[in-house]
Amino acid sequence: MSLRSTITRSVFALSMAAGLPLLAQAAPLKVDTAKSQVAITFKQMNVPVDATFKKFSAAIDFNAAAVTSSKASFDLDVASFDLGDAQYNKEVQKKEWFNAPQFPKANFVSTGMKQAAGGKLEVSGNLTIKGKTTAVSFPVTLKKEGNSQIFEGTLPIKRLTYNIGEGEWKDTSMVADEVVIRFRIVTNP
Repeated sequence: MSLRSTITRSVFALSMAAGLPLLAQAAPLKVDTAKSQVAITFKQMNVPVDATFKKFSAAIDFNAAAVTSSKASFDLDVASFDLGDAQYNKEVQKKEWFNAPQFPKANFVSTGMKQAAGGKLEVSGNLTIKGKTTAVSFPVTLKKEGNSQIFEGTLPIKRLTYNIGEGEWKDTSMVADEVVIRFRIVTNP
């Protein structure tokens, strides 16, 4: 038994013996951005295209025993969006796409978490891209690997909801409206 679990059990026993309620609070986790990834997939002329955000930050306060007290937030550096080609990367920073000079960050802030079927979490929150905020909800799988907790999930969105692809790019015959955001966030206590 580890020292940490011994201390936790002792605090629990003392609070129960004293008749005090033990308040379940979420605990901040350290995000390992080197092992984490945020990526998207969309279709261009019906061909899947994958891209990643090379820079992002996340704050996760999580309590498995009281999931509803947990919260998370993510900031994506739009200028770090990488399609694997410098010319394409420069193009998507323009006003018609991400408009990175005016909207350098996209972000997500949770408004609620709860247990869901199959051991998953259901996460709700507000997603803001290019100055447009919408309420979203999506499942998240939580895994343990050694001391790490890994949060994985997908969030399908419509790019036109966020004005990504303005002017002639609103035509979805070239670039589909559907975009899937995939994430794998590795955290440590």
